[in-house]
Amino acid sequence: MKLSLLLLVASLSACAQTQTVQESPKAIEGVPLHSALLPAERLGEDWWKERFEASEKRVAAGNSAVVFLGDSITQGWEGEGRDAWQRHFARYEPINLGFSGDRTQHVLWRLERYDFGALATPAAGSLATKCVVVMIGTNNSNGADNTAEEIADGVTAIVHVLRAKLPKAKVLLLAVFPRGEQPNAQREKNAKASELFSKCADGKHVVYLDIGPKFLAANGVLPKETMPDFLHLSPAGYEIWANAIDAELKALVGS
Repeated sequence: MKLSLLLLVASLSACAQTQTVQESPKAIEGVPLHSALLPAERLGEDWWKERFEASEKRVAAGNSAVVFLGDSITQGWEGEGRDAWQRHFARYEPINLGFSGDRTQHVLWRLERYDFGALATPAAGSLATKCVVVMIGTNNSNGADNTAEEIADGVTAIVHVLRAKLPKAKVLLLAVFPRGEQPNAQREKNAKASELFSKCADGKHVVYLDIGPKFLAANGVLPKETMPDFLHLSPAGYEIWANAIDAELKALVGS
């Protein structure tokens, strides 16, 4: 199912006004299109094209109870986070849909093209997807690229596309992680964006968690031991992430 831009924008208004995406086109009035909402591909980058094609096949194959969706921080489960991934999540046969450098618009482009049929309605003996873990938006926050409101629009659209494509799956929506050694304007922008898109959570189909404080020292400093470059996680950082969502993920996935 390929969702149009009209549906994406309608979904934003739906979240804000507690309406459904099937309602009148009037619901999109006053919601301007911007870069965080316009699906965009990165096929000109060879590694990205190869990873996307491989991820298409993995999604189409199905048999996964949990999907992780995001940028390099999510992709890093395959690197610095591989041990924590194996210990905490292997039983879910998880799929990693993290792509380094991705922004909300790139995730929207990918979601339009993935065939989630086998994950939504699995064959006998295969796992259905019960939960999608979403953490995205930090790359949109660079400089003046997008405002907090625009980032929230993009994340909100992602949530609505997921709900349309995987209606039986829950979404575990994470606040954008803190970045920068000290409190700074970019952190504040991401925190504001997170607060805005948290309004899409209903506690039932979409559950919102802000685990950012778990990465920080008491004075708000981001330790190198957790994020060596003050953005990407160390093995210890991934262990913090895994522990922080473990109980919620178990509850959302069920038996």
